[in-house]
Amino acid sequence: MCIAIPARVVELRETSALVERYGERLEVSLLLLDDPVAPGDYLIVQAQTFAVRKIDPDEAMEAYRLFDEIIETIPSA
Repeated sequence: MCIAIPARVVELRETSALVERYGERLEVSLLLLDDPVAPGDYLIVQAQTFAVRKIDPDEAMEAYRLFDEIIETIPSA
């Protein structure tokens, strides 16, 4: 099962983007997107490999809030 997590676009490349989420940077493919993308946009990233949808910042912040709530419920090892 894959969990799609929002990531902020840091830098655009030819058919990919450098994105950041939770302090981690990774390069993702933009080939599945129809909408144009700019630095600062938020994307839903799946399998740490490709962007599947562009979302607005409010939706991204709400997703981060929910992920943070889930993480807080996991007991530390």
